[in-house]
This record gives sequence, C-alpha cells and structure tokens, in this order.
Amino acid sequence: MMWILAVVLLVGIFIVCLKLNSMRLKLQQQMKHLTPMIQVVENAKDILYYCDTKPKLKYRYLSPVIDNILGPNSLKEHLHCSDKIYEIVHPDDYETLLKKTTGNLDYSKPIILRLKRYDGKYIWFEEYATPIYENSEVVAVQGIYRNINEKVELQKKLEYKVSHDALTNIYNREYFETKFYYYDNESNVPVAIVICDLDELKFINDQFGHKMGDVLIQEAAKLLYKISSEKEIVARIGGDEFAIILIDTNPSQIEVFLANLQNEIDLFNSSNHTFYIKMSKGYAYSSSSISKMKQLFIEADNKMYVEKRKKKKDLTLELV
Repeated sequence: MMWILAVVLLVGIFIVCLKLNSMRLKLQQQMKHLTPMIQVVENAKDILYYCDTKPKLKYRYLSPVIDNILGPNSLKEHLHCSDKIYEIVHPDDYETLLKKTTGNLDYSKPIILRLKRYDGKYIWFEEYATPIYENSEVVAVQGIYRNINEKVELQKKLEYKVSHDALTNIYNREYFETKFYYYDNESNVPVAIVICDLDELKFINDQFGHKMGDVLIQEAAKLLYKISSEKEIVARIGGDEFAIILIDTNPSQIEVFLANLQNEIDLFNSSNHTFYIKMSKGYAYSSSSISKMKQLFIEADNKMYVEKRKKKKDLTLELV
C-alpha cells in the first residue's frame, strides 16, 4: 500500500514539475517578446513614468533617460524621494503640477511646465498624463514628459523677431498697433501715449552718413528703454519716431517719465562729442482707454509737432 502512495506522490510531483516547467517556458517566451519593448522604453528620448498619488507620491516606474535630461543621479533621487518633483518644478508651474497629482486637472489636454536641470536651467516639457482611478478617486498618474525646450526657444525667437524692431531691439510698429487695438477695444485702463521724434536726424545723415544716423536712432531707443518699466510699451513706429504707451498711469507719473527722459538725454549729451540727441515730445492722457487710443495718439502727435516747430522758430530767431 505504501508503495502505491509513493508512486502516486511521485507522479503528482512529476506532473507539477511539468506544469511549472511549461509555465517557465511560457514566461521566458513572453520575456523574449517583451525585451525589445522594454529596451525601446528604456532608450526612448521621452521620460515615461507611473506614479502613485495615494496614500503618498511614489514612483513605481521612471525611465532612466531622466538622467540624460535633468542630470546624473536624477533617476535615483526621484525614485528615493518622489516629492523631489515639487522642488524642481518652476514656481509659476507649481500649481499646475499640484492639480495634476490631486486629480483637479483636465487630463485631455497636454500639460506644459518647466523642470529645473542639475545646472539650474529650466527645461520646457510637454506632458501627456493619464489618471488612474480607484473608487472614483485618482490614486495614480501615468504619463510621458517630452522635452520641447528647443521648440519653445525657437518659438520665442520667432515671436521676438515678429514683435521687435531689427535696428533698435525695442518693439516695432506692428506690436505697438496690436497693443493699441487691445487697449482701445478690450482692456479699459488709465493710459497715456507719448510720441517722441528726433530733431536733427537728416542733418546727422547728411553730415556723417546714414550709419551714424542709425547709431543716433539706436542710442535714443536705449534711453527710452532704460527709463521705461515693464508696464510701459516702447516702440519705434517710424524712421526716427517713437511711441510709448504708459499703462495704469496718471499725469504726475507722466511728468516724471518725461523728466527722467530729458535727464538721460542731457547726461548722454554731456558725455558724447560726436553728436547730440535732440528730441521733440508730446503726450496725451485719459483715465480710460476704451475708444480713446486714436484720439490720444493724434493729440500726442500734434503736441510733439508743436514743440518741434517751436524749436525751429526759436533757432531761426537765434540765427537772425
């Protein structure tokens, strides 16, 4: 009887071994097919991840290419401390990242954010994220980070060229007109327009050549840019004509702006002996901008020409 039980046990063990061996062969076969896919994922230029968000932030997977993009040891650091992502995200994008991990974001749209590299430089990424739900709650997020830094930088360069004057590097007429239309039709703010025109550009061109005339225009643009804040739009709208839009301003601030401009002109003229900057100026102000911009421009332009004619008259009287 015992030997029958032993035989049955051996047969059972043999059958189990056969099944285990069969399963091992199937797993090996599956791994053989999966290996190329794993290699593709591991060697992809994009950063792939799967990250739990509940009960706490924890990566289950993060592709090694992160080391090539964000710097050495990035993979190890982020796997060890998944919260590090909050340390390297750009401050302006922190809220977006927080919404993504808490499930308060529209995941159907790409997420644009910046992450800090090991050398302190921020890199632009386009992320496609998919939330993982459990009991109607986001418990994980999986997705892809795509490095779009070159694309964004190129776009910025193109936008700069489109909006800036090639000679002076301040805003051009097209950009000025865009903002002119915006404040005339869409945004109602206290606003002033200042028109400035160089007085003796023709004389400089005739006496020293057009290259020197270009230098005069460039120096005038530098002075205008120097005294302007981020809220003020400084543009070259003609050969030697400049226009400035002052936003959220008042008459006293405009007077300070013009006084600062004249001080900078006097300082430049006191230290430069090749040519002087002489500029006629006019401005107009309104407590509201909607439907007023054209009127303000005409008024400021007329005042500028009044000053220019007065200077010519005074010069003629002096010569007489």
